[in-house]
Amino acid sequence: MTYAVAPEQAQKWLDLELKGAFPDPRGRFGPFGGRYVPETLVPALDRLEEGVRRYLHAPDFQAEFLHELATWAGRPTALTHARELSRLWGADVWLKREDLAHTGAHKINNAMGQALLAKRLGAKRIVAETGAGQHGVASAAACARLGLPCIVYMGAVDTERQAPNVGRMKLLGAEVVPVTSGDQTLRAAIDEALRDWVSDPMGTYYLLGSAVGPHPYPYLVRELQSVIGREAREQMIASAGGLPDVAVACVGGGSNAIGMFHPFIRDTGVALLGVEAGGRGPGLGDNSATLSFGSPGVLQGSYTMLLQDANGQVQETHSVSAGLDYSGVGPEHALLMTSGRVRYEQATDDEALDALSQCCHAEGILPAIETAHAFAGARRWALHNPGSRILICCSGRGDKDMPTLQKTLLKGKL
Repeated sequence: MTYAVAPEQAQKWLDLELKGAFPDPRGRFGPFGGRYVPETLVPALDRLEEGVRRYLHAPDFQAEFLHELATWAGRPTALTHARELSRLWGADVWLKREDLAHTGAHKINNAMGQALLAKRLGAKRIVAETGAGQHGVASAAACARLGLPCIVYMGAVDTERQAPNVGRMKLLGAEVVPVTSGDQTLRAAIDEALRDWVSDPMGTYYLLGSAVGPHPYPYLVRELQSVIGREAREQMIASAGGLPDVAVACVGGGSNAIGMFHPFIRDTGVALLGVEAGGRGPGLGDNSATLSFGSPGVLQGSYTMLLQDANGQVQETHSVSAGLDYSGVGPEHALLMTSGRVRYEQATDDEALDALSQCCHAEGILPAIETAHAFAGARRWALHNPGSRILICCSGRGDKDMPTLQKTLLKGKL
């Protein structure tokens, strides 16, 4: 870790986080978060913030949202006891199965919630960004459900390695726009979606896919994704007989992780472990492990941890998983790291692919490559904490990753 604060300051932030004090009225999670945007977007963000305050926790909005999740998106998702992984790892392993949600990942929770909010705000069109394609598919599906036109920006590199999801978005009626500028991955896609929104900030709604960006997006995405952790907490008590010793999730921008972690924040007996993309190794440009190797700065509307050089230039990243290939991270994760409430580690490309293969063979489950990083981190935790009860957020399924898996795990076997 390249960023640290005084222990007394970290404790102060942790105390406030345990009390639910973040974000504060300025949209800050301690020193992180806030709103760093062009003036033209301020009215749209003010309007969104007012809409979040007015609608998000209103009984009629929540009733409609939860009805769609239950009857259309397939919630609650299952909690699966991973019997063979438990035997192999010498631990008690449980999987929160977001891969079983409609469209194949946790992204549908946020997409449907924001699409419902956009409709109440009178939006005429939706723009979204995507990396691995799962948020793009979820946005396309939610917009089709609600009758809203949807444009999805996706880095050209990702359109190639996530081709199945590009086809799914188009079948669901979305327009997919390949982005050939910048690093041609998730960061470039977010930049293009923001440019589109600036051109029509009142008629267009930007359906942001992760817990990143300017306030109120990190808070909004957290609230919509916290259904993961709320369900998992209740299911663990009912099925496992108690809370887990540790909850584990992969971290790119951080939406599945914050959704899993937030309902456990005040359960201080539950350790929380976020696993980033270690890529090829620790060198700048070889990984996407922002919290492990980054430093504070501003990216895409938020003050958070970034992968940047000594001159403050944001660097390109690498990961075998498209959804973790991002130079920043959600500001609440930056706070959770500096306060010490969540531990963040990395798993390399090879470790993630090996964990994916083991999960397939042991449990008959093909997780997304993003999710496989969480499995790799959980396996390492089990090695050092034998007999512990481990809850893994199985954030998505790996069907979308077959082009990449055919070039890696299946190379020479087909």
